[in-house]
Amino acid sequence: MSEKRSFTGTSMEPFHSTKTVEPVDLDEFLMSQLRSGDAELMQELGEFPDDDLGVELMERECRTLRPSVPEEGVELDPHVRDCVQSYTQPWLVVSRRSIPRHHFLSLLRAEFEIFRLNIQKEKSPSLAELCDDTARTTLTSSDFNLRALQPDRRVENLLRFSSPEELDRFNLEARSSNRYGELFGLYPPTDEDAVAIRPIPDCPKEHFGQRILVKCFSFYRFDIEIEPLFATMALYDLKEKKKISENFHFDINTDQMKGFLRAHTPHTDASTLARSAIFSISYPSPDIYLVIKIEKVLQQGEIGDCAEPYMVLKESDAAKNREKLEKLKNQAEGFCQRLGRYRMPFAFATVNIMSAINSTLERDTSDTDSINGKGTMEKKGLPRRNSDRFSMMEDNYILSGFKPALTVYCVCRQEGERLSDEDLFKFLADIKRSSGYLKLEVSPVPETVPGCLSPELIPVKPVSEKNPRPVKEVLEFPSSEVYVPHNIYRNLLYVYPLRLNLTNRLTSARNITVKIQFMSGEDPSCAMPVIFGKSSGPEFLREVYTPVTYHNRSPDFYDEIKICLPARLTEKHHLLLTFYHISCQQKQNQTGSWLPMLNNDRLQTGQQCLPIILDKLPVNYSLHSPEVPPAKWMENHKGLFNLELQAVSSVQTQDSHLERFFTLCHALEGKTMFPIRVGDEKISENMFEHELKLSIISLSSSGLEPLVLFLHQVLDKLFRLIMQPMVIAGQTANLAQIAFESVVSVVNSLHNSQELAKDHQGRNCLLATYLYFVFRLPDTQHEIHTTGTVGLRYSTLTRATATTVGFMLLQSRIRSSSNPDIPAPQSPDDTEVTNILGKVHTHKCNVIRGSHINTQSSLFHEELALQMVVSTGVCREYVYKYAWFFFELLVKSMSQHVSQLDKKAVPRRNRFSDRFKDDITTIVNVVTELEQAEKVNISLAFFLYDLMSLMDRGFVFQLVKNYCNQVLHVNISTLISMRLEFLRVLCSHEHYLNLSLFFSSPASAPASPSLSTSSQNSSSCSFQDNKIAAMFDLSQDFKQRHYLTGLLLTELSTALDMESEGGRVQQKAISATYSLLCAHDLDQRCSRPEVKAKIAALYLPLVGIIIDSINYLDFTVSDSRGSKGKSGGPEEDPDSITPINQSVAMAIAGNPFNTLARNALVSVAGKTTNMLTAETSRNLLMCFLWIIKNADQNLVQRWTVDMPSSQLNRLLELLTICISCFEYRVKTLQSLTQALQKSQQAKARLEEALLGGIGARGQMMKRVGGNDRTLGQRENLRWRKDLTQWRQTNDRQDKSKAELDQEAIISGNLATETNLIVLDLLEMIVQAVPLADCKDNVVGGVLRVLLHSLTCNQSSTFLSHCFSTLRALIVKFGELLFEEEAEQCADLCQKVLHYCSSCVDGNRSQACATLYLIMRYSYSSASNFSRVKMQVTMSLASLVGKSSDIHEEHLRRSFRTILAYAEEDTEMQSTQLPSQVDELLRNLNSILSDTVKMKEFQKDPEMLMDLMYRIAKGYQTSPDLRLTWLQNMAEKHSSRKCFTESAMCLVHAAALVAEYLSMLEDHKYLPVGSVTFQNISPNVLEESAVSDDILSPDEDGVCSGRYFTENGLVGLLEQAAELFSNGGLYEAVNEVYKVIVPILEAHRDFRKLTSTHDKLQRAFENIIQKGHKRMFGTYFRVGFYGSKFGDLDEQEFIYKEPGITHLPEISHRLENFYSQCFGDEVLEMIKDSTPVDRKKLNPNKVYIQITFVEPFFDDYEMKDRLTNFEKNFNLRRFMYTTPFTKSGRPRGELNEQYKRKTILTTMHAFPYIKTRINVIQKEEFDLTPIEVAIEDMQKKTRELAEATHREKPDAVMLQMVLQGSVTATVNQGPLEVAQVFLNEIPADPKLFRHHNKLRLCFKEFILRCGEAVEKNKQLITPDQKEYQQEMKKNYNKLRENLRPMLERKIPELYKPIIKPRIENRDSFKRHSLRRTQDENS
Repeated sequence: MSEKRSFTGTSMEPFHSTKTVEPVDLDEFLMSQLRSGDAELMQELGEFPDDDLGVELMERECRTLRPSVPEEGVELDPHVRDCVQSYTQPWLVVSRRSIPRHHFLSLLRAEFEIFRLNIQKEKSPSLAELCDDTARTTLTSSDFNLRALQPDRRVENLLRFSSPEELDRFNLEARSSNRYGELFGLYPPTDEDAVAIRPIPDCPKEHFGQRILVKCFSFYRFDIEIEPLFATMALYDLKEKKKISENFHFDINTDQMKGFLRAHTPHTDASTLARSAIFSISYPSPDIYLVIKIEKVLQQGEIGDCAEPYMVLKESDAAKNREKLEKLKNQAEGFCQRLGRYRMPFAFATVNIMSAINSTLERDTSDTDSINGKGTMEKKGLPRRNSDRFSMMEDNYILSGFKPALTVYCVCRQEGERLSDEDLFKFLADIKRSSGYLKLEVSPVPETVPGCLSPELIPVKPVSEKNPRPVKEVLEFPSSEVYVPHNIYRNLLYVYPLRLNLTNRLTSARNITVKIQFMSGEDPSCAMPVIFGKSSGPEFLREVYTPVTYHNRSPDFYDEIKICLPARLTEKHHLLLTFYHISCQQKQNQTGSWLPMLNNDRLQTGQQCLPIILDKLPVNYSLHSPEVPPAKWMENHKGLFNLELQAVSSVQTQDSHLERFFTLCHALEGKTMFPIRVGDEKISENMFEHELKLSIISLSSSGLEPLVLFLHQVLDKLFRLIMQPMVIAGQTANLAQIAFESVVSVVNSLHNSQELAKDHQGRNCLLATYLYFVFRLPDTQHEIHTTGTVGLRYSTLTRATATTVGFMLLQSRIRSSSNPDIPAPQSPDDTEVTNILGKVHTHKCNVIRGSHINTQSSLFHEELALQMVVSTGVCREYVYKYAWFFFELLVKSMSQHVSQLDKKAVPRRNRFSDRFKDDITTIVNVVTELEQAEKVNISLAFFLYDLMSLMDRGFVFQLVKNYCNQVLHVNISTLISMRLEFLRVLCSHEHYLNLSLFFSSPASAPASPSLSTSSQNSSSCSFQDNKIAAMFDLSQDFKQRHYLTGLLLTELSTALDMESEGGRVQQKAISATYSLLCAHDLDQRCSRPEVKAKIAALYLPLVGIIIDSINYLDFTVSDSRGSKGKSGGPEEDPDSITPINQSVAMAIAGNPFNTLARNALVSVAGKTTNMLTAETSRNLLMCFLWIIKNADQNLVQRWTVDMPSSQLNRLLELLTICISCFEYRVKTLQSLTQALQKSQQAKARLEEALLGGIGARGQMMKRVGGNDRTLGQRENLRWRKDLTQWRQTNDRQDKSKAELDQEAIISGNLATETNLIVLDLLEMIVQAVPLADCKDNVVGGVLRVLLHSLTCNQSSTFLSHCFSTLRALIVKFGELLFEEEAEQCADLCQKVLHYCSSCVDGNRSQACATLYLIMRYSYSSASNFSRVKMQVTMSLASLVGKSSDIHEEHLRRSFRTILAYAEEDTEMQSTQLPSQVDELLRNLNSILSDTVKMKEFQKDPEMLMDLMYRIAKGYQTSPDLRLTWLQNMAEKHSSRKCFTESAMCLVHAAALVAEYLSMLEDHKYLPVGSVTFQNISPNVLEESAVSDDILSPDEDGVCSGRYFTENGLVGLLEQAAELFSNGGLYEAVNEVYKVIVPILEAHRDFRKLTSTHDKLQRAFENIIQKGHKRMFGTYFRVGFYGSKFGDLDEQEFIYKEPGITHLPEISHRLENFYSQCFGDEVLEMIKDSTPVDRKKLNPNKVYIQITFVEPFFDDYEMKDRLTNFEKNFNLRRFMYTTPFTKSGRPRGELNEQYKRKTILTTMHAFPYIKTRINVIQKEEFDLTPIEVAIEDMQKKTRELAEATHREKPDAVMLQMVLQGSVTATVNQGPLEVAQVFLNEIPADPKLFRHHNKLRLCFKEFILRCGEAVEKNKQLITPDQKEYQQEMKKNYNKLRENLRPMLERKIPELYKPIIKPRIENRDSFKRHSLRRTQDENS
């Protein structure tokens, strides 16, 4: 933990402080309050409504016209009855009376100048009229006449107010109009924090997959029409080898064709005429096919023969074939009349659903292939999905949003041998030739389909009026499990005849059909009309025939018979199957079989194989299975007929465990005779309890799908068992515990299943839905009617009389084993009870029943709580692991209990028994001790949240207290984090405000009424003041009364004080508080100001906390805001320091260079560990501003008056931070367009990123929706949501222009509103000033904040109010401001001037008025006025120097307006003011003209700096202005990354200040003028020109700037040091600090000294580490030639360029720039460095010559310049060499190669305050060939020596140098040089010396070569040995070759020298010879 701040009002250790507070007893307090005066407010805010939680029945939404229910008049099985009831009864929902929250804001578009600037830059014509262009003329002349301009509109009533109070009042009114009531509407919270919201689960609905509508058009357009054809259509999944929908029957026969069959169709129901069907697909895949099978009426002949005519005849040849067709038609008619009820297979077609859809999505298959991996079905090119059902690629199969497709498919004829589904699946992979076509339209299902029928043929809403043809919904058989509980009654059976095998039977039976009937008895009349009909016929049939395959003895069948099962199945129900041979002539014979529906009371499903009986059916055959009766069987009773049954039923469980459980549970309801039959076994009475318990336990073993399907029934039954003590065989059996454990295990298995969805709080969605909609108290009302005469609830299972049962029940209630605390009826002893019950009088029984029901329904929650408390082991573990379920169960049952109470009669605290309260307390305590308390935390919070609405609130607060005190199993940050989430939920309560007793908080200034009624009438003012201060403290009293608020604020304050990784905890704490205030703000109940004031009063302690946490706020600004930098951030990043940042200097509280005088430790240590992120800081400040905005203004004002000044300073600092934090920095229009482009590029980039193989991260991005904002930038923030500093909503890159616009508007409104709140508070502070003592301090502080706000982007609205406030300050405190706050005034002038140049008229006119008032009020004292004049002049200079986009036309217009004010000010006409103002403005105008020139050179940095330099030089006599211009230059340099030059400007500025200070007073520790700075740079001496005759320091207004102080001097130097450091000149840093340190020592500023030495240490360390690696400048000589250059013509400069700049780079830069100025044809670059001859140049062109130059030093200088730095600092001389030969060519042989050296001297030393300096002197001399050779050999020798003697030798380097020296092959190598110059002694005695010198050079050279070869031997690797030997050999050879030449001396040279030759002494040759001789001798 970090060092703790102690809080006012809280103790140091917040955890104990939480413990000590006892919450106030809420209900008591409320009662007492009602009697007091605040009742009115309480009432109005809705004193807690009692029916806060309402229990209401919610009608189910029924899709169909009527609910699906069983047929009427049948007594239902108990299980079926329960199922039907659960599918039809309304939902029981516990609802909250919630309050509508949000109302929308009407937003105005605030005007920000920043928009204007950008618009002008873009010059977009449509926006041009925003700026007033009338005054745009080219203004260059300095004597521009101001009076010719039109002044702006003047501000009204500028001087017409009677008193300052009136002015304040006027300003206040203006400020208060048009404000936003809801601050948070402008800054809504992100959706991230959804912790406080429990999602309402989805209402249970029938399951549908993705749905498609298939319409059949002119079906199977065969070319001829000769007979009726019929079709069925169904979906098949090839991959799963499964039929995935039922059949849809339809036909498109003409009426004529239907007429053929009239004899066989008694009537046609409308429902059978459908030609469109809706299919549902739960698991779409590319392997789903729609298969259409076509049948025709049975006729003689094979299928092929029957299809013959269709393949041969064509409609087009009708004339030819008319006779044939007629004949065929007549034949068909004959068959139809005779065999019309029998069909035969004919043809079929298949459609791949995906390709049908994709053809409309214009997505070709190859595209899908590439995504999904190649399919295995190459023949068809189908995409195969290689992923699992839930994989990402599922997206390709979204079956919605495609266009309807009309598709024509081939039809293939059927083959009699291949009719089964297996054959079909084989076929789907291989399409055969066709015999016709069909047309289908596949489309997505529209929102509503009128005239639709459900699978049970019930009309679906909306019903169609006109459309006679319905659309059928086709039931899906999903290819995989679907986990959705049953929701409607459905009871269907599908029968699939598979195959019949009669091959061994020698009968003539060949055309076989099976008649299928569903019988309810054995009489033929018992055939039930429950078989769904096919197309164009009756809706339901009693019998159905399978299609016939001609002459096939073992046919395969493909039919599907759909049967509507009766709700009650008995043993008599069976399927009757009759087999017929259909003779196509006139006779037929039959055999049969049957299948009972129930087997051991269970529906028979699955595959069956039945024998066939030859005789007539025996009597009572249906009671047996076909195996039993004695009769004549075909093939000895062998199974010959295969069929399959499949039930789709929401009442038949089809799972043995569930079936057993339900059967046994229903046995408890009575009317059951023992033994009970369950499946194959019988259960006797004494085994019943055991079996029941077993069935309860084994529930969890049932399959997940059946368990989910019947989940609602299972849970209902279990809850009933928990409540129902059973009387079994005279014994009371208590099943509560075992049933409870079963519930727990069901809950566990649902949570553990991977298949089932969970919501974001980890709640299983199915369970959440059950609790929310389905669960109701186990109140078995409907069973009463089954229990004999007496109306008791549970009847006995023995045949005992009802009365004994009643008695037993009563007894069991009294001694309920699990419920010892249930209050027993107050009865005498048992005998009396017996007597009472013995007399069976109905009314008495009713009494018992009534009381019984009442107790029962009220006790479910008690039983449940008890079970939770007494559970043990694994069960207990799961209970708390899934506590949310049990908590919500408790709440729902308690709500139902409370809804049944008479609320008026039962007070809140008596609603629940004490025993129950103890249980709840125990449960909460258990949760706190859990290992995984963290996981249950939120669930518990929601539980207590709900209890607030149900129980005594005081009790719930105690629970909260216990919980918050106990959770201690985790580390402290997790703990706080948990508490915060917990409190956040509680505080989101609808009535949180009332719970927090906010109306009892004093909203206005008088003393606060506390719990103990303190003497409120105390007149002692100080007492009241203490009271007020106390209201802003988190006191014990506060925590006790406003309990939840107290807890939350305590956690917040603790969180702010601790360190946590990434500030997670702080973020959570702040976000909790923030969301809470946001909720109040947008709550309509709180919209009235007086209510908001009360609420704000509740949060006053938060203000204290925020002021204390000021050091943790981060208000750095991540957007690029140009030179405005980080508006005084708490820690500046060294790379981004701007030299002198006005806005920083301005925001400074105490000393000028400690940005916002923060807690000093922070400023030294840099960023504290628990800094908040910018986002979190904004949220916290939002809370602060909201409270200030809404709190009672008098109260706030009184509070500020009594504040100690240190606290007040912190408050002002906080306001400064607020301004920075909410500054408007939205996308300007330009960036709006960029953002729009971005959103279009985002998609493209995403794809590129994914394809570019970003791997896992790419996937991640795909998942988060392709949000690639972090690619490449801010890598560290990549996926840590908690660290990102932007709101999640802003991450989307795909925003529309409208969205971006809206964002800009909201952001603008927010900036305006927050700034106005700050302004209001500042006004409150200032207006309270006359009462207080330290006014100067306060006014200065307020002014500082105001100035800071002017630095930020502001809207015109705010600016007008801000300027009004400033004017009021000037009017009220003018004298004081101009005297005491000179520095601030300088800033004020600068800010106001800045706005005078604004292009927004309103801003300009406000600024002019303010500037005029400043002049007018400063005029009262002469000294002030001259100072103001100086400040304004300086401000203008600084303004125009810095900003490139200054609008001089606007500034001139402003000057004119100020002039108008002066002329119109009647009071001042008699004074000198108007003429003084006139003079000042003329002055300003001329400064402005200078800057117009600067504008022309904006693109040429060197020229611009020269101009600024000139302007600065022009101000040599005005130190303030010179200083300003030096700073402007520094800033310009800095922006171009020329840190060294920037630093030099500041050093010059510091020297200027030093000169002034040394004239003022003589302190030893101060520098003695500019002389002291010589070590940094000799150039500084220029500044000593400021001498006494120019300047007398006493003159007013001169040198009054903030920098002309010791602190100012230190500040300038510190910034210079920082910049030197950035520029890598660490040695200069030391020199600068040598000047600073004595001053700091004199000031005893040890803190600063610490950081100074720290910086020095860093600088020296850098020298050590980077010493040789630093790159200093590169220098070039640039000459300009050509009259078009004007001043520049024939000027030569040395340019300093960055470290490694190559000649082409600078050449390119200058060429580009000047060719833009003069044109490509005019400019020529001179490529060589030979002297330029003017006569040869074309006068119409301009020329630039660029040469690389190196610093040049004389020998004596080299003694001092030892280090790399010294050789690159204070440079004035540079040299370049030009090779030449006498013949005129640049290069030649060794003996003719000359070299010219040119040495240039500059006017100042580099580095200077600009990057190019004029050349003032040029010297040249030539070297002869032998001198050139000497120089070359010296260089080689030097290189060898360096390479050999390095500290860390580099083998490669050494070998390179060696090779160039000793390998003989090198052209013009050493050997050749020696042979040319040393072979013979020269004839000319003048060359003797040179010859000798070269010889000595060679001697040293060969020596160094030897060393190098030896050194190399040590460095080589083993594989280089040969190389080393070669090298050694070459070296020896070279030495031998050189020896004769080196040993030959010139005898003349060794005679004594008599006469030195003086005349040549100064020549370079002499020098250089001497030097080298000395060195070598």
